[in-house]
Amino acid sequence: MNIIEVTDIKKSYRRKKVLTGASFHATPGECIGIVGANGCGKSTLLNILSGSLKADSGQILYSGKNPLKSHRIFSEYIGFVPQENPLMNHLSVYDNLRLWYCDSKRSLEDDLNSGILAHFGLSAYRDYDVATLSGGMKKRLSIACALAKEPPILILDEPGASLDIVCKEDIKNYLASYQAQGNTTIITSHETGELSLCDRMYLLQNGVLTELYELAKPIRQDSAIADILLNRIYSSIAAAESRPD
Repeated sequence: MNIIEVTDIKKSYRRKKVLTGASFHATPGECIGIVGANGCGKSTLLNILSGSLKADSGQILYSGKNPLKSHRIFSEYIGFVPQENPLMNHLSVYDNLRLWYCDSKRSLEDDLNSGILAHFGLSAYRDYDVATLSGGMKKRLSIACALAKEPPILILDEPGASLDIVCKEDIKNYLASYQAQGNTTIITSHETGELSLCDRMYLLQNGVLTELYELAKPIRQDSAIADILLNRIYSSIAAAESRPD
C-alpha cells in the first residue's frame, strides 16, 4: 500500500498558476526526489504536503487517510524541514526542543544522551541561543525538531543549501538511516549528493510532475553521470523557458 498518494494538486497565486495538476505516489521506505528550476513551485508543493499551505484543489492521502478532512493527520504523518529557519532564535536549543517534544512520546533527555540529538551533536549546544548557532547546526536542530514525534514521512526543502560538506554528509547519513527503518522521505535539491538517496525522481515543470525514469539508477550509482543528466535536464528547461510564446 502506498503511504503517499497525491492526485491532481492545483495552486494559483492570484492569476499565476503554480501547480496545475501535480500527482505522485510513494511507498514505505522510499525516498522521492523532486527537481526543477527555481520558482517552478517545489516549495509550494512541499508546503501543501506538510499542511502549511492549502491547495486550491486535488487530493492527498497518507496511508489512505485524508488530511484535508482532519488536519491532525498532517501532524501524525509529517515532519517538515522548510528552506527558511523554523526555529525561535531568541530561545535556547533546549527550549526549542521542549516545544517540539511537548506532545511527543519520545524522551527529550534520552534523545540528548543517545538518540538523534546526540547523533547530530546537539547535546553540547543545549544551553546556546539558537541565534548563535552556525547554519549547519541550525539545520541539524530543525531536522531533529521535525522528527520529535516520530513521523513516518519526512519532507525536506533543499536541506543542504549553503551548508559545508561535513554537515551535508552528516545529514545524508542520518536520512539513509531514517529510510532504512521503513520511513519515507521527500526531498527537493539541486545537489547529486543528496539526490543519491532517491529511489525515484520527478521533474516539476509547468505545474505538473513527470517521473525521470532515466535518472533514478545513475544518481544512486554514479554521481558524475547523474551530474551530466541533471545538467541536460536543466538546460532543456532553460531552453524551453527562453522560447517566445
